[in-house]
Amino acid sequence: MTTAQRVTIPFNRPSTAKSSVPYVTQALLSGRTSGDGPYTKRCGTYLTTRLGAPAALLTTSCTDALEMAALLTRIQPGDEVIVPSFTFSSTAAAFALFGATIVFADVRGDTLNINENDLPNLITQKTKAVVVVHYAGVGCEMDTITALCQDAGIALVEDNAHGLFGRYRGRNLGSFGVLSTLSFHETKNLSCGEGGALIINDPSLVDRAEIIREKGTNRSQFWRGQVDKYTWVDHGSSFLPADYVAAALLAQFEEAEVIQAKRKALWDRYRRDLTGWATAQNVKLPYVPPDCEQPYHMFYLRFPSASTMEAARQYLVSMGILAVTHYVPLHSSPQGKRVGRGAWPLAEEVSATLLRLPFYTDMSDEEADTVVAEVTSLTL
Repeated sequence: MTTAQRVTIPFNRPSTAKSSVPYVTQALLSGRTSGDGPYTKRCGTYLTTRLGAPAALLTTSCTDALEMAALLTRIQPGDEVIVPSFTFSSTAAAFALFGATIVFADVRGDTLNINENDLPNLITQKTKAVVVVHYAGVGCEMDTITALCQDAGIALVEDNAHGLFGRYRGRNLGSFGVLSTLSFHETKNLSCGEGGALIINDPSLVDRAEIIREKGTNRSQFWRGQVDKYTWVDHGSSFLPADYVAAALLAQFEEAEVIQAKRKALWDRYRRDLTGWATAQNVKLPYVPPDCEQPYHMFYLRFPSASTMEAARQYLVSMGILAVTHYVPLHSSPQGKRVGRGAWPLAEEVSATLLRLPFYTDMSDEEADTVVAEVTSLTL
């Protein structure tokens, strides 16, 4: 491909649903743009219906939802929280914020999820919670992890930022933990720019979750007529998004089936067209166990070495294709060393060799053809 022919293909391009502009306009003109308006409530109803959860509260980000989970599980200094090292900083930072020591776990070599076999050796009398991350929307080994947490009497929290619509053995991801979180960042399947949600699977936590989300006040009870006036009753912060943000998200929810079908088609195409090349070059493609249903969140390549990954990345970028790496293992990060413990070689290897390909809902056939052509031109 010559320079003149080169096209620029971003890693991500956020899409908009056909109702996004009219919904946002209606919300802006409604006279009430603050949180928990009609669009916020409709989004919550969609999530509870789709996931079968007692409650779903929209938040301004998945990070905020994780911080709410830390408050709801009453994390305090001296507690330990186990998280995978190969994840985004928010998974650990939300719990470290309240004084917990973060205990890092390594990942599996196939799904890149937390290695459930490490957990028995990491759980101590100080362990307050285990936070799992369904990497790329592929479910962790939830039967084993759920049983371990129940036996130890510790909270299970699912960071399900990648996994909306994913399933493990027929059950929705995000339904196993006492709490789970979602992300609606622009890089996710459904997005509103920035946004998230807290899914509450324990009905006894719903009232307190509403209070925490409303700056520690019982304002939600006031609006329902349960109290004459609202006041400060607990810890909390301002975790509630504006209603016009929820309006943009609702439009995406309403087109979820179309969005998911497009993403599945792209993921299947990458798998089909790259399998032969990957086998010949000793490159690993994403692994999805037969008992998991994935939501087609991303597509990545795992190269045989850090040097071959970096050479491939630089070549693709030079051809106008923005392929990107992923997480730096948290145990090796400056803050991770301050607030946590544990060092895990597989997480480091994955970080050094994994490259994510451009993947977005409205990717054109021409763009996908270009990515496949340039990837398969590589000889490692």
